[in-house]
Amino acid sequence: MTMPENPEKRTVQRGGLARQLGLFGTTMAVMGGIIGAGIFINPYLVADRVHTSALILAAWVAGGLIALVGGSIYAELAARLPVVGGQYAYLREALHPVVAFLYGWVLLLVIQTGGMAAVAVTFARYFLELTHWQVGASVVAASALALLTVINCLGVGAGSRVQSAMTLAAIAAIGMLEIFSFLRGGASQISWRPVLDQPMSMGLVFTFGTAMTPVLFAYGGWQTSSFLGGEVREPRKTLPRGLVLGVLGVIAVYTSVNFVYVRTLGPTGLAATMTPASTVMRMLLGPRGGSLIAAGIAFSAFGFLGQSMLTAPRVYFAMAEDRIFFRGVAWIDPRTHVPVVAILLQGVWAIVIGLTGTYAQVVNYVVAMDSLFFGLTAVCLFVLRRRAATESSSASEFRVPGHPWTTLLFIAAEWIVVVSTFAHDPKRSLIGLAIAIAGLPAYYLWRAKNKGVTET
Repeated sequence: MTMPENPEKRTVQRGGLARQLGLFGTTMAVMGGIIGAGIFINPYLVADRVHTSALILAAWVAGGLIALVGGSIYAELAARLPVVGGQYAYLREALHPVVAFLYGWVLLLVIQTGGMAAVAVTFARYFLELTHWQVGASVVAASALALLTVINCLGVGAGSRVQSAMTLAAIAAIGMLEIFSFLRGGASQISWRPVLDQPMSMGLVFTFGTAMTPVLFAYGGWQTSSFLGGEVREPRKTLPRGLVLGVLGVIAVYTSVNFVYVRTLGPTGLAATMTPASTVMRMLLGPRGGSLIAAGIAFSAFGFLGQSMLTAPRVYFAMAEDRIFFRGVAWIDPRTHVPVVAILLQGVWAIVIGLTGTYAQVVNYVVAMDSLFFGLTAVCLFVLRRRAATESSSASEFRVPGHPWTTLLFIAAEWIVVVSTFAHDPKRSLIGLAIAIAGLPAYYLWRAKNKGVTET
C-alpha cells in the first residue's frame, strides 16, 4: 500500500489551477450548491407529514442545524487539506485512494450528472412557461448544459460570476415573495396551538423523521464547494468561512420563506399545494405573480447548474492527476487555467442523461451511496485530527464546535439514511451499490497501467 502524498506538495504540483475565488465567490458557491428549485416546490411534503405550524418550521430549523454541522465538518477538513478535489482529497488522504476513486466514479456517472440533468429539465420547463417557445424541454435543457459548459471552460472567474448572479437572482425572488406576503397578504394563518399534532411518542419521532427527509434533501449541496479548494485564495481561511457563511445564509432563506408559506397558506393549505411558491404569488399578484416566481425558479435552477458545472470537474481532474483516471482529463488550458477536458466530460455526460430521459432513475440509484460517502468523509476528520496530534502539526484554522459528539451525530444521521434507503427501496439502492462496485476493477486497471503496481 502506498502512502498518501503530502497535501502541500500536491498544491505545488497542481499550480496550473489559478486561485481566483475570494470569500464572496466561495460563499456564493456554497449557497448556489444548496438553493435549487426544490425550495419553491418541496415544502408541501413536510406539511403533509407533520401538521402544525410549530412542527413544520421546527423541521426546517433542525435541517438547517444538521446542514450547519455538516458544513462545519467540511470547513475543518478544508482548513486541514485546502487542496483541489475537496471531498475526494479528504477520502484519499485520510482513508484510502480506492475509497476516494469510488466516490469520484459514482459522482461522475450518476450523482452529479444525474442531478444536473434533472435540474436542467426543471429549468427548461419553467423557461418554456415564461417564453412559450415551441421547442422540447429536453432541447432547452441540453442547450443550458452546453452553454454553462462553454462558460466554465472560459475560466473559474467567468463560471463563478454567472453562478453568483443566478444565485443572487434566486434569493431576490424569494425576498420579493416574502415582502409581498407581508404587504399584500391577509391575516396570518400561523397557529402555535397545538404545538404537536399527536401525543409525544416514538411514533411522533418517526413521523418527524420522515418530514426531515425532504428538508435534508433541500439543504444538500454545501459539500460541493470543497471541490474548489485548489482555486480559492487563502483557502485555509476563506473556504471554511465561506462554508459556514453560506450554510447560515441558506438557513435564513429557507426558514424565512417557509414561515411565509405557513403564514399565508396555513399548514393545511401548504400540504394541499405541490407548488407553494407559485400558489402564494398568484394569491398576492395574480397571473403576474406566477410569472415572476417562475422566473425565480428558472434562475435558481440555472444557478444550481452553474455551481455544479463549476465545482465537480475538479474531482475528475484530481483523479486524473493521481493517475487513476484518463490522463487527458488532467489537462489545464494554459490561458484560462481550468481543467477544460474534465468540464467537457461532465457536461457531455449530463447532456446524454438528460436527452435519454434516464435522469429520474439515475438520481434514485444513488441516495444511499451519497449518504454513505458523507458519513465516510466525516470519519476522515477523526483520522486527520489523530494524525495531526501524532505529528504535532500546527492547529487548524477552524475546528468543529462540539466535536466529537456533533461529528458522530452527523455520521449517525447519514448512515441511518443509508440503512433506511436500502430497507425501503432495496432495488434502486442495490443498483447504486453495483455502480460503485463496478468502479473497483476500473481503479486497479488504471493503477496497474499508470504505475505498474496495484494497491493492496
